[in-house]
Order: sequence, then C-alpha cells, then structure tokens
Amino acid sequence: MRRRHPAVAGAFYEASRDKLIQRIEWAFKHPIGVGKLPEISQTRNSRVKLFISPHAGYMYSGPVASHTYYRIAQGGLPETVIIAGPNHTGMGSLVATTLDVIWSTPLGDLEVDKEFAKEIMKNSSYLDDDFSAHYSEHSVEVQLPFLQYIFDNKFKIVPIVLMLQRPEVARDLAQAIVKAAEKLRRDFIYIASTDWTHYEPHEVAYKKDIEALKYVENLDTEGFYSYLDSTDHTACGPGPTMIFIELAKLLKFEKALVLKYATSGDVTGEKDWVVGYAAVTAI
Repeated sequence: MRRRHPAVAGAFYEASRDKLIQRIEWAFKHPIGVGKLPEISQTRNSRVKLFISPHAGYMYSGPVASHTYYRIAQGGLPETVIIAGPNHTGMGSLVATTLDVIWSTPLGDLEVDKEFAKEIMKNSSYLDDDFSAHYSEHSVEVQLPFLQYIFDNKFKIVPIVLMLQRPEVARDLAQAIVKAAEKLRRDFIYIASTDWTHYEPHEVAYKKDIEALKYVENLDTEGFYSYLDSTDHTACGPGPTMIFIELAKLLKFEKALVLKYATSGDVTGEKDWVVGYAAVTAI
C-alpha cells in the first residue's frame, strides 16, 4: 500500500514525536488557546460533528486550532474524520481524495476509510481518487497530529482537497457525504481546513474576517461566497467552509459558533502583516 509521508513536518510543526507533542500541548495551554489540555470523553456524542480549523504553522495558528480540538475531544472518539482543505499546489484533480494510502506523521500512521471514501465518490459528481493532489499539500496534513494527540491512531480518515471551490461543488460533496454516511451507518466528524485573510494589517484582517464569519454563523452559503467574491477576500478554503455550511443544514444544526478568532499578530505581536485564523463548530 502506498504511504503518504508528511510534507511539512519540521516546517509547519516539529518533526520529532516528543517535540511535536510539546508543541501541541503548548498550543492548548497558550493564552490564546484553551488554556488547558483537552479532556477526552469516553462516550461518543455524535452531534459533536462539524468544525473549522486553521492550517498554518503551529507556532502561529496552533493556539486557535486548540479550541477546535478541545471541543472534538469532548465529543469522544468517532469512527472516521473527514478533513477537507484547499489545494494550494495546483497538482492533481480539481476535487480529490485518496484510497489505498497510509497517511504518516511523527505521531504514527492513519488508515483511509476506503469504504466511506468510495461511497462518497459514488454519490459525487466531482470527487476523484488522486494521490498527486495530496502529495505535497499541507491543508489536510496539519490537522492530523492534533487528532492523533487526542485519539491516538484509533480512527480512520477521508482526506479531500479542492481546487474547484464553488457553492455547487460544496453542495454536491455535502449531499454525497450524508448519503454515504447514512448508507454505511458511519459516525463521522467533518473538519474544514482554512485560514482567513492573508497578509494584511491586523485591523483590516479582523474586520473582514469577522464579517465573513457572520455568513458562516448564519449558515448562508451564497451570502458567504458573494461576500468573499465582492471583497476579494483571501480566505484560502472557501470550498471546505461551504461544505461545512451545507452539512450543517443537511444535518439540522441551527447555526455555527465561532469558538475563537485571532490573527498571527495576536500570537507573535507583529500586526502589520497578518493571517487570520478561526475555530468554528456547528450547534
């Protein structure tokens, strides 16, 4: 079976197991983080299900990401975690998963839920099996060590990356995920991997991102997409975010809740040129 080696270990996060664990715990304990280590529920709450998390270097976005993963830990161990992120590399299919691939990080190996991934593909007009789209892409990878820290390697994943980030694609994939989960009776968590405004002053990023997140909170796919388009917003993962919104509506969640928003400037103190990060869940 093919192995997907980590592309950004030693860059976005530490390459050694012990130092990576220390970094993750630093993120949880950070003043912008939760402030404490996660408490892992021994029982599964299947309504702890839909999330948004950043995918920058842990030294910048880890504290915000800790809010997503603290809430995930409270929901207990799921069977499968679907992680959808943008395709930054431009390689491979427009919308791609992987099937016969082991995903490795410094915290161990994870299996792809092939049965679930194949069923989603069967129900989608867009999703392909294409390893090349994932080979050097970081948006899915950076979520894995946080999940492994919480749940060890006891869960499977369905990785998805998108170059085609449009509302109709998001609706297609959300419907395909729900149909597949219902058929297979699969308990899953979904994580949309995205950063928000890129490389603008802190005050500008904050204003633009909070406005964009209002559309997410209201589960307004079209409004969100229109706002990003009309303002030239530089969020890199609108597609995964719109899947989050569409899943929330299909699964009868009332709204989204921003658990934490901050910029890289809040972490580093350098606020002239920042990237925005948000941790979000559906309630």
